[in-house]
Amino acid sequence: MWLMAASTDRRRREPEEERLYRQRQLAATCRLFARAGFDEGAGGHVTARDPLHPDHFWVNAFGQHFSHVRVSDLLLVDENGEVVAGEGRVNPAGFVIHSRIHAARPDVVAAAHTHSTHGRAWAALGRLLDPITQDACAFYEDHVVFDDFTGVVLDPGEGTRIAAALGEHKAVILRNHGLLTVGGSVAEAAWWFLAMDRSCQVQLLAEAAGDPKPVDPVAARATAETMGSPEIGRFNFKPLYADITRREPDLLD
Repeated sequence: MWLMAASTDRRRREPEEERLYRQRQLAATCRLFARAGFDEGAGGHVTARDPLHPDHFWVNAFGQHFSHVRVSDLLLVDENGEVVAGEGRVNPAGFVIHSRIHAARPDVVAAAHTHSTHGRAWAALGRLLDPITQDACAFYEDHVVFDDFTGVVLDPGEGTRIAAALGEHKAVILRNHGLLTVGGSVAEAAWWFLAMDRSCQVQLLAEAAGDPKPVDPVAARATAETMGSPEIGRFNFKPLYADITRREPDLLD
């Protein structure tokens, strides 16, 4: 019943319509990330593959605050890092990471990375999240740790290594850096990032208070099939999108 209720609009759209759909969700994600406190200076980037040119992606401009991003502010970037639509600069590290992930994972429509506080704190431990809550089970056996921090990601080779470490998973914890999530839609990537950062916060709190008891593997795996499904990711993003676009309709401009 839960999965049936969580089914969302997956109808086939014409490429131009799909492009606008992804752009709107991308701009909304930036606004939601600002609301969540993920607006760390000029850092942070969210991308969406362009349906007309699959080797291109849309991204927020380098240096623009998440809370100000509108559809018209988004940049279309080609496989060489050149801006082919929109005005602004691309975060160099963002291009290195996202371009390699989009190239390695044709199934990935969107990827999200910010320097969130709890994500960075957990990343400093270099550990996987434990299945200590129902929500954390969404990432059970579906995330990895990239244990090879060498500084700001400006080397294309490191972007390739991050993509390889991610593999077929939905998320990667970049040790000493932060979180990165991906999805078959912007909604999925955005929700997984929000949920993963909160799961980091919960585990940090639980471990500070005592000895959290993990869900047993069988139950964690069964829970992951529901809580970690693409349908649930899209469904959880839906009310957030409805709220932010009603409160801040200018993001659709």
